[in-house]
Amino acid sequence: MWVLLAMSVLAVTIILLKLFQFFRSGLHQLDFVEPALAALRQGDHNSALNALKQQRSPVACVMESAIRCGADPMMSARDVEAEVSRIGSAQIRNLESWLRSLSSIAHLSPLLGLLGTVTGMILAFMNLEAAGSRVDPSILSGGIWEALLTTAFGLTVAIPAMAAFYYLEGEVDHVRASMKDVSIQVLRHFGKTPASISTRDDEKIEDETHGI
Repeated sequence: MWVLLAMSVLAVTIILLKLFQFFRSGLHQLDFVEPALAALRQGDHNSALNALKQQRSPVACVMESAIRCGADPMMSARDVEAEVSRIGSAQIRNLESWLRSLSSIAHLSPLLGLLGTVTGMILAFMNLEAAGSRVDPSILSGGIWEALLTTAFGLTVAIPAMAAFYYLEGEVDHVRASMKDVSIQVLRHFGKTPASISTRDDEKIEDETHGI
């Protein structure tokens, strides 16, 4: 029970810290994307970069990197893709920090609760055996309900932790998709579309041609 209590405190701490981090990063505030892309299409790279510098969103950071790298004539499309991917991966790792620990708590809590129940049942039957002929049903029933408390507590810890993990992971996936979308738009503007995207586009065109 003490172990489960410590895990529940850790899970609540992680959830609150991640919610604060996501709120402070402004993950859902993407209203800067269209103005930056509009400035980029007009050839005003400095205005787009200045607008992005004022944002805390990881999407803005990736977009800024894509503009800087795309505007550099010395960088090839492959180099640009590698650098933008590096920046994006660093941002995603920052968002995913401690999520693995939260997932571990959600998966281990029911197992620890079950372990406590099993050991409690063992002790209850040992006490029943020690009582000998003076068997009191309260000895067994009292030990059983005390043992079952650990399973209930383990599930109480695991269910909210798992729900929070899936919610936070979904937010990270949303940011990852937004990063990919804006980076492709920026790199297409500079004619440095990632090779993987170009290959998929060529395959799509080829499939459509065969279909015709």
